[in-house]
Amino acid sequence: MKNSSPAGAKTKNGKNRAEKTRRFTRDILIKILLLILFSSVLDLTISRGVYSIDRTVGIFLIITLLLVIFYKDILRYKPSVKEDYNTLLLMGILLTGNFVIGHTFLYVLEGFVRWLGKVGPDVVIYAIPLAAGSMLAGLLIDTHTAIVFTVISSLLAGLWLNNPLYSLFTFVGGITAAFSVIRCKRRSAIWRAGIFVSLVSMATSLMIILLRERFLGIETPVILGVAFANGIIVAMLVSAFLPLFEYFFKITTDISLLELLDLNHPLMRELLVEAPGTYHHSIVVGNLVESAAEAVGVNPLLARVGAYYHDIGKIKMPEYFIENQVIPVSKHDRLAPRMSSLILISHVKEGVELAKKHKLPQPVIDIIQQHHGTSIQTYFYEKAKEMHERDPSVPVSEEDFRYPGPKPKTRVAALILMADAVEAASRVLTDPTPSRVSALVERIINHCFIDGQLDECELTLKDIREIKVYFVYLLTSMYHRRIDYPGFEIKDEGAYKEPAKAKTP
Repeated sequence: MKNSSPAGAKTKNGKNRAEKTRRFTRDILIKILLLILFSSVLDLTISRGVYSIDRTVGIFLIITLLLVIFYKDILRYKPSVKEDYNTLLLMGILLTGNFVIGHTFLYVLEGFVRWLGKVGPDVVIYAIPLAAGSMLAGLLIDTHTAIVFTVISSLLAGLWLNNPLYSLFTFVGGITAAFSVIRCKRRSAIWRAGIFVSLVSMATSLMIILLRERFLGIETPVILGVAFANGIIVAMLVSAFLPLFEYFFKITTDISLLELLDLNHPLMRELLVEAPGTYHHSIVVGNLVESAAEAVGVNPLLARVGAYYHDIGKIKMPEYFIENQVIPVSKHDRLAPRMSSLILISHVKEGVELAKKHKLPQPVIDIIQQHHGTSIQTYFYEKAKEMHERDPSVPVSEEDFRYPGPKPKTRVAALILMADAVEAASRVLTDPTPSRVSALVERIINHCFIDGQLDECELTLKDIREIKVYFVYLLTSMYHRRIDYPGFEIKDEGAYKEPAKAKTP
């Protein structure tokens, strides 16, 4: 018997508060340790071997202040970072790793210049590829983070080399790198962004040369050449490190998503061969979700990829799904409704297993798992109720015919859930006029909303209205009418009519 007394309730509340306090303390401790770790690494790098208590403590405090500002700004823009240690660790590694690599480049290049003996060591600073961190931040996180990252990096760079003009050079190069990879959809675009960084670095270094009144010096062409090489080095580093960060931090970039859109992917080829009806259904759902994705503020690439792979679990038993049945007799006619329901529900689990086997990104796996939410299989549930009415000894429970979930957690998953249901239902329209399509879309999406399938995602009523508009427009265009071509009318028995003959006067 449960303890429902006030004393028991107080004890439970006290335990909850204690647990929250421990969790809060642990989170604060972890963040402080990360702050000290990254500040110490940056302090050692920026000090450049010149150590004194005053200088070391001063640089450490400045770095700590900048990192706190960085964290607060990102927290305001993206509150989920507060509990996302993966992203915090990534940002810290990008910032510290950027300066460690920069310090290594500076050490090697300074040694080379001293050996060469032709130009001064201050020339090689324009080859340090600090813009690589900004480009990686833009690709792996988002553009806003990349901009703030660039501001912090440029301030630290000026402190590192004791050169305020170098802060300007680093800032301009980093901003260019961040903006050059917005909506970057091909790995070749990284090299295009590197060329932009090269050109902007040359222009900025030329301005610095003019400001220092050294334009006619022998170092001018060397500085311009070194600045151009900066962007090439940045592109090389980003191309090398991007796949590693994607793998170790389980991050899905637009580049990796675009690679999954290739219909020659093993899963898509197997889906085409084993379940051609499901394959076509997935392509149509992809068109639906991509058309509405921009309107609700989600990534169209992720939406289309999720739609392509959401039903891959049907590869296991394709003949049990109506879109793949080529004979009039259904396999479900010989099965109990509960068994039919179990077979259909299993395609979600099978899809998740196939996705993990083929190493699909986690966001796509989440979409596969959530694309039905906890919705009910109405057809088999109603069939089971009819059997129960004829024979009350046959048990029937609504929960037995519901998908296990979870409900969609993101707007992309919710969008695919609605598109999946709408596309499947649109197949039964005998006369798909615009008004009928609109009524169908309205009814299906309202049912998803009333059934609570959209409760755990961030879709607003405005978003849902926009989705309806895009779905109706696209489905109406797909099911448009065609004129009858004379001589090509097909009878029920499949015979062609006689070719039409022109009337003679």
